[in-house]
Amino acid sequence: MKVLRAAVALALLPLLGPAGAVEPISLGLAIAGAAASALTGIISYPRLYCYFKECCLQGHDQRAAAALQENLDQKLFGQHLVKKVVVKAVKGFLNNSKAKKPLALSLHGWTGTGKNFVSRIIAESIYKSGLQSKYVHQFVATLHFPHAHSINVYKDQLQSWIRGNVSICPRSLFIFDEMDKMHAGLIDSIKPFLDYYEFLDGVSYRQAIFIFLSNAGAEKITEVALDFWRSGRRREDIQLTDTQNALSVSVFNNKNSGFWHSTLIDKNLIDYFVPFLPLEYKHVKMCVRVEIESRGYTVDEEILTRIADEMTYFPREERIYSDKGCKTVDAKLDYYYDF
Repeated sequence: MKVLRAAVALALLPLLGPAGAVEPISLGLAIAGAAASALTGIISYPRLYCYFKECCLQGHDQRAAAALQENLDQKLFGQHLVKKVVVKAVKGFLNNSKAKKPLALSLHGWTGTGKNFVSRIIAESIYKSGLQSKYVHQFVATLHFPHAHSINVYKDQLQSWIRGNVSICPRSLFIFDEMDKMHAGLIDSIKPFLDYYEFLDGVSYRQAIFIFLSNAGAEKITEVALDFWRSGRRREDIQLTDTQNALSVSVFNNKNSGFWHSTLIDKNLIDYFVPFLPLEYKHVKMCVRVEIESRGYTVDEEILTRIADEMTYFPREERIYSDKGCKTVDAKLDYYYDF
C-alpha cells in the first residue's frame, strides 16, 4: 500500500499549483482522474496485479519450493521417501526453464498414507487457492469417468479439457485420483501431452504438472517395508531404488489398475513412482496430536493413546501398520472431543 500511495502522490504533483489557480470542482475531477490513472497503471503491472488476483505461475518460484518443503516437514509423518522425491522433483521442475516434458508423478500406497494430502500440499505451494485454484484441475475416476461404455467420449473430453486449460495457463496442475478404479486405456489418451513434444497444435505442455494417485502397488511397498522391519533395518534406510522398479512393473501388470499396460509406463513418461509406506503406531499418534492442536485444543495424552490403540493394524501377528493409515483420525476425534 505504501507503493500505491507514493505512486498516487507522484501523479498528483503536477496538479498542486498555486492556490486558486484551478476551480475547486475542476481540481476535484482532475485529482480523481489522476488517482484513477495512477491506480490503473499500478494494478496493470503484472507482479502487483497478481498480488490482488490469482495469476498463472510464470517461470520459477522459490517461494513455492520453500512452502512445499516446510509443509511436508511439519505435516507429513513416516514418509521420508515422499518428502525427498516430491520436493526434489517439484523444485527442480519449477526452476527448470527448459524442461523437455511435463512433470508426471505417480503416488502409490494404502488408503490414509497421505497421497491426497501431499497432492493438496503441492497445489497449495504453487497456487494460494490450492485445489480451488482455477489452474488446478482434479479428476476422480468414479465420479468423472464412471461408465465403461463411454470411454471414447471421456477420452475426447479429457483431451479437450487439458488442451483448453494449458492454452490458458501453461503451468496448469492436473490431479487424477483413484487411478486404480479408472477404466484401462482411458489414461492413454493424454499420452501426447506427457511426451517430449515442443508443441502440439501450437500448444506447449512442457510446464504442466500431472499427478496420479493410486492404491495399486501398495502390496509391493508393504513387502519392502516388512522385509526391512523383519531384518532389523531402519525404515528410514529404505531407498527409492528398493521400490521403484517393482512398483512400476506391479502397476503396469495390474488388470484392476487404470495403468494396466499403459503407454505412459511403457514409454517411460512417468518421471517418478512415489511409494507411500504403511504407517506405524507412532505415526498414527503423530497424526492425532497434530489434528488436536490444529483444532486449538490441549492434547490429552490419554485420549491420544486411546484413539491410536483403537485403530486396526496388520499383519495380524506383528500388528505393525495401520490398515487405514490416518484416514479415520478426524472422525474419532469428533467422538472423543466435545467440539
